[in-house]
Amino acid sequence: MSLPLEGLTAIVTGAGRGLGRAEALELGRLGAAVVVNDYGQPGRDGSGESSATPAEEVAAEIRAAGGRAVAHTGDVADHEQARELVDLAVAEFGKLDILVNNAGILRDRMVFSMTEDEWDSVIRVHLKGHFNTTHFASVHWRARSKAADGPVYGRIVNTSSEAFLAGSAGQPNYAAAKGGIVGLTTSTALALAKYGVTANVICPRARTRMTEDVFAGFGRPDDGLDPLAPEHVAPLVGYLTSPVAAHVNGQLLVVHGGMIAVVERPRVAAKFDSKQDTFSYDELDALLTPYYADRPGGETFAAAEVLGLKRDREGSPR
Repeated sequence: MSLPLEGLTAIVTGAGRGLGRAEALELGRLGAAVVVNDYGQPGRDGSGESSATPAEEVAAEIRAAGGRAVAHTGDVADHEQARELVDLAVAEFGKLDILVNNAGILRDRMVFSMTEDEWDSVIRVHLKGHFNTTHFASVHWRARSKAADGPVYGRIVNTSSEAFLAGSAGQPNYAAAKGGIVGLTTSTALALAKYGVTANVICPRARTRMTEDVFAGFGRPDDGLDPLAPEHVAPLVGYLTSPVAAHVNGQLLVVHGGMIAVVERPRVAAKFDSKQDTFSYDELDALLTPYYADRPGGETFAAAEVLGLKRDREGSPR
């Protein structure tokens, strides 16, 4: 009996530790040949010397389990190194079928205290890093589709965050980058659908090197799997990259602790039409001021209620 991803090649970025590692191992377990990418810097803020060790150890773990894997230790936020990553997948395994973007760093600060470098570095690794790999993967798939005169197999899973959904006051750079990744994903989903490629985005919650202080107050169980273990996220990535998910495209899913929530696109809450050719200040005051006066205090476009999602006894979100 064949495995779901047998014969397919996957790239997983930021795969030396945490979520990326769990995802790379899952894709390997499901039969994919995996290019394990990790720049290998020890600091969650992107500090420290790069190291080949994290990526090489995960690739070795996949091979030890009977799978196929190679390591790539480049920086995906560097355009040319992202090109080299995609080229490596094609050179080693003949083609690329799956791209899982996970690489990221944190440099948290309130917006009034944040430096330009703290802003730029987080946007660079998360948002530009996602774009770079997506760009070169899409070039590969488009060329293959044209050569085949039809659709090919392509799957992209990008990593956003509940910080984007809920606002996260102390992470303006991170929240902005993760919101940008959602926009990149939905645009990519529409652009590549005709080539047979899907693009989806997940908002995972997991205890990793990046979130160790965030979840420090959430205890680990004495037995059983930690509800915040990255292994809760990896199966969804495996599913989204598989043939059975061919009709799942441009979607946003929150996942953690044995729970998946499909997040619906924004809906129009109210609509106002001017009685003239265009609005005047007085007309806007008459329409919008009472509308917002009746809204709950402190309510914004942010969806902080997603932070309360958890698995119920029946296994469905609540």
